Amino acid sequence: MKKSEIIENILNGKIFIYPTDTLYGIGCNAMNKASVEKIREIKGRDKKPFSVIAPNIFWIKDNLIVDCDLEKYLPGPYTVILKKKDPAFLKHVAEGDTLGIRIPQHEFTKLVQRAAVPFISTSVNLSGQPSVLSLVDIPKEIEDKVDFIIENQGEMSGVPSTLVINGNKVPRK
Repeated sequence: MKKSEIIENILNGKIFIYPTDTLYGIGCNAMNKASVEKIREIKGRDKKPFSVIAPNIFWIKDNLIVDCDLEKYLPGPYTVILKKKDPAFLKHVAEGDTLGIRIPQHEFTKLVQRAAVPFISTSVNLSGQPSVLSLVDIPKEIEDKVDFIIENQGEMSGVPSTLVINGNKVPRK
């Protein structure tokens, strides 16, 4: 598929399995509420918040209160948790007053950035199950419900992104 077709499908709310610098993710245009809810259904996930791949640093600064040096963490294998300027912003993605932001160091991220929309970033797995490191390990019940699968074109660490809260690295539980 051409890059322009991928971007068009991102904008149209299609659901992707895609590589990042850490793990395979499942995502969609975060502005598309119906697609976000479909990802919740696919994963069997409750209202636990999703993180997003940010289109760029300016988007982050426009919508969130930045309390750390973003350039220290992004792009990279980090999820930076920031307070929303407007608590209603992307409420269907994260109900609370914070939002997790990623900018993975990966080629697919560049396509998300060209689409200029926030993009859901959550691991490909059924809720509570281990993350998927290889396309052959994607559960069939997930694979059958997505629109596109993007193969990895680079290295993935296999380790979930490190959380950054209040400017500090926090181990995942």
